[in-house]
Amino acid sequence: MEGLVGSQMTPICAYCKQRSSPVLPVFSPRYTRKFNLSRIGMNNPPKSLNSISASVQPLEASKLGHLSNTLPSKEVLELWKNANAVCFDVDSTVCLDEGIDELAEFCGAGKAVAEWTSRAMSGSVPFEEALAARLSLFNPSFSQVQDFLEKRPPRLSPGIEELVKKLRANNTTVYLISGGFRQMINPVASILGIPTENIFANQLLFESSGAFRGFDTKEPTSRSGGKATAVQEIRKAQGYKELVMIGDGATDLEARKPGGADMFICYAGVQLREAVAAKADWMVFNFRDLINSLE
Repeated sequence: MEGLVGSQMTPICAYCKQRSSPVLPVFSPRYTRKFNLSRIGMNNPPKSLNSISASVQPLEASKLGHLSNTLPSKEVLELWKNANAVCFDVDSTVCLDEGIDELAEFCGAGKAVAEWTSRAMSGSVPFEEALAARLSLFNPSFSQVQDFLEKRPPRLSPGIEELVKKLRANNTTVYLISGGFRQMINPVASILGIPTENIFANQLLFESSGAFRGFDTKEPTSRSGGKATAVQEIRKAQGYKELVMIGDGATDLEARKPGGADMFICYAGVQLREAVAAKADWMVFNFRDLINSLE
């Protein structure tokens, strides 16, 4: 997810085809009460959930000419092959969409949220302020979120299922790090076989009546610099020797720092953010490049 950084962005055209996935567990929200309020996590996916994968058209050669990191160095390849853990951004990386924009559109506020996001991108806005402002435009209820999850299955980027399967076969631990919401990311994790404890994301909060209350500000990803903090926490807790971050935006790039990710791979298969891509250790437009390099 990378909604609020004013760098040049080139959308990648895509067309989608339906692909079935295994039947997933029945949706069963989890309730925790405090001061007569309810925190609803929706940790289990909907009863019927099909992933949708897309084939992304290649970018024109003219847009690739000035980027020198589309071919990895020997050192980059070696680090990628030996990584103990890989952290993926979700929106516009693992998935084709920006989750909050999709939820807003489903709730009838897509235009308003998109316009606010556009204004926010022109300047520097703390992530937590931007998140709160956009949510306040449509205040999604528990029933609306549940309905959204039932009717809008995740649209996965092409090749991500195979890549995650390959990484897990190589005993590489996979994490999902997102400024989006656990309620929408849990179904993605289920499809990919990623345990919920390996998800670092925000949490929508609801009243016991199901009315929208806000989001959990204690999550590191609810604040600016949160992804970098999450990656540092993962590394400190698990002691990984080599860790890689993959994403499309500046908040993903920020994770490459001492005590965090050793390497940042920019995935530009959905959105090409040139300012971010230029600083990546490796830029790819197709997850197939990463899969093939693990062979």
